[in-house]
Amino acid sequence: LLPVTVFLSTLTPKFYFALTVTSSFISGLIFVFEWWHFRKYGTSFIEQVSVSHLRPLIGGVENSPPAPAAFSAGENETSRQNMPECKVWRNPLNLFRGAEYSRYMWVTGKEPLTYYDMNLSAQDHQNFFTCDTDALRPSDTVMQKAWRERNPQARIKAAHQALELNNDCATAYVLLAEEEATTIVDAERYFKQALKAGEMIYRKSQNCHSQSPQHEAQLRRDTNVLVYVKRRLAMCARKLGRIREAVKMMRDLMKEFPLLSMLNIHENLLEALLELQAYADVQAVLAKYDDISLPKSAAICYTAALLKARAVSERFSPETASKRGLSTAEINAVEAIHRAVEFNPHVPKYLLEMKSLVLPPEHILKRGDSEAVAYAFFHLQHWKRIEGALNLLHCTWEGTFRMIPYPLEKGHLFYPYPSCTETADRELLPTFHEVSVYPQKELPFFIHFTAGLCSFSAMLALLTHQFPELMVVFAKAVSVVS
Repeated sequence: LLPVTVFLSTLTPKFYFALTVTSSFISGLIFVFEWWHFRKYGTSFIEQVSVSHLRPLIGGVENSPPAPAAFSAGENETSRQNMPECKVWRNPLNLFRGAEYSRYMWVTGKEPLTYYDMNLSAQDHQNFFTCDTDALRPSDTVMQKAWRERNPQARIKAAHQALELNNDCATAYVLLAEEEATTIVDAERYFKQALKAGEMIYRKSQNCHSQSPQHEAQLRRDTNVLVYVKRRLAMCARKLGRIREAVKMMRDLMKEFPLLSMLNIHENLLEALLELQAYADVQAVLAKYDDISLPKSAAICYTAALLKARAVSERFSPETASKRGLSTAEINAVEAIHRAVEFNPHVPKYLLEMKSLVLPPEHILKRGDSEAVAYAFFHLQHWKRIEGALNLLHCTWEGTFRMIPYPLEKGHLFYPYPSCTETADRELLPTFHEVSVYPQKELPFFIHFTAGLCSFSAMLALLTHQFPELMVVFAKAVSVVS
């Protein structure tokens, strides 16, 4: 230590001041460059260099999957030509207001549905369950007013009034099943009454639908009522544990009304088949609906990823994969996960329980946080059931963000991520829920590190300038101790 002590004793405060200023300046330049590189490319330059060049030198293997298959490019081009706006969709798996949403409010005191969401439902009900010929039937006239009522008790009272006028008013039973019934059993009882009345009215409308445009409109309305009731009955059976019965009802409904695919009944079917662990049937449904010409959803993309992950997840190990590389089946699984995450990047945090769930809203925004909540609420159990599936998701999902071109206007497998999702999600999800926002990339470690280093060295330079003698003593003491 003697030479070091002699050397330090010859140094003046000016040297320490120049040293700290220089180090602060250099670290500041590194920080500015890192920030610029992150803003332009979405990654840390130091981290990218270490992964791409230094890791192979020390024996690591870069585990990034190969480029997407050729079929993805065609899907990408088709999607780009039809870039959709932020359209709000009816949630295929929305809960029952009386039996589920209201029960949550009674227990927690929190309102699970926003006014915006309920207003959209009111508009849906008016479009689905009313038509121009309602004025000819007093009960339908009452129900036409009921769907516009904001107060739940007023709607329920109006439904009872409609039944007093006509005991076969199907839409009145629908409203009571949704809002007055406090259990799924009660809701199912009301829906069975609605089905009996709805089928009778539907047959009458079929016989005279060609007589006038008004009769055609009435047939459309009666068809909507019948499909809605059958779907909700299938959902009641699913919730009450009669899963095979629910699957049969959904299949029959899709076969009877094949043109109503926009209602996304296949998403109800996928969830029920996953509960039965009928993975071959799930794959058959996906083969039909995961098509380049059909709109995607989180249920489609993540279920496809789950099936591919199921083939390899039980034996998957990150350490083993980094040494030997990925097998073909593992590459397919990782690609499917990357595809799903790019479509909706909010889902993994819910599946990995890094973010708490709330009751799903009655409407969702595709690729938004609302869709992620709705998907994870019902499908988390299916991911947990397959051993290793969540582990594979945990190890690979963040790699998606390195693959997507930055800035995000370019997209990769799908059209670019819409910028309007955050605003719509905040309208759809309750105020007590922290809305997930994307793209909001977390700053890489090296940006935080260089910012801290720059700030620390600048503070040392300031202290050295203000208290030169004291800082010299401190520097010598630290040097001797180290």
